[in-house]
Amino acid sequence: MDTPNRTQKKVALLVMAAGIGSRYGGIKQIDGFGPNGETIMDYSLFDAVRAGFTKVVFIVRDEILETVKEKFLPKLQGKVEVEFVVQSIDKLIPPQYKNAERTKPWGTGHALLCAKDVINEPFIAINADDFYGKDAFASVANYFKSDTTGAHAMVGFTLSKVLSEHGSVSRGVGEADKDGYLQSVVERTTIVQENGKIISREKEGDRILDPNAPTSMNFWGFHPEVFKLAASMFDDFLKEYHSNLKSEFYIPLIVNELIHRGIGKVKVLGGGNIWFGVTYKEDKEEVSSKIKALIRQGDYPEKLW
Repeated sequence: MDTPNRTQKKVALLVMAAGIGSRYGGIKQIDGFGPNGETIMDYSLFDAVRAGFTKVVFIVRDEILETVKEKFLPKLQGKVEVEFVVQSIDKLIPPQYKNAERTKPWGTGHALLCAKDVINEPFIAINADDFYGKDAFASVANYFKSDTTGAHAMVGFTLSKVLSEHGSVSRGVGEADKDGYLQSVVERTTIVQENGKIISREKEGDRILDPNAPTSMNFWGFHPEVFKLAASMFDDFLKEYHSNLKSEFYIPLIVNELIHRGIGKVKVLGGGNIWFGVTYKEDKEEVSSKIKALIRQGDYPEKLW
């Protein structure tokens, strides 16, 4: 492994690995994609360590906690501080809002909140099952190393490059101002490609999207102050949606509130040069072949750890 380019201050990596993966038909967070059975998470962890991150926090379901510990603790010991947090359906949910019928996790914003007691430094929040590439991690690490504005960050990916050929996807589609700060990001939950166009299926009707829109692939950089706003918003969210068994509290809701209230800015960063992920089982072979190509061109060693 390359010698880490240490940042001047601590930076944590929050890995959201508690999703159920219903469309994939298995536990994709711990499925093997690399030549030696490496998970996608392995590559993100490798990139974070070499970019100089100092802590890793895994957000997991209770059912996979021991498996994740077994797989990743030996690899990370001596390199970074490691924490494990369980995102259960009842975690941080007041008694009056608990619903025994709910089976779906409360979403990425809830996952973020679950880590509030173990993160006190700038941190990056990512999906466990998305492959972001080394440039994304280096971009955010360098940003937190040199930034003096206190702004949060989002690595922007081009919408047309982050879709699946095998079905609809959910994406946070953004708009940035001329200075590169995010103006808004909207979670579009059913995006498809049809007849050369990118379309969001919505209750109000189809919406055609800009193929070049800066898109969140859940690669967010936050200062820990974000937890206070997130907690307040989640409380309001629960009051309104606790009886809806499929409602989810998404990170873009928090980001938009930061921006609209004027209590924080979000810089759109470069580094989103590579992305691929697994939504459907059919994506697996393609992801494995892309990882092999990156190994051939020298971005990663054949044996990571």
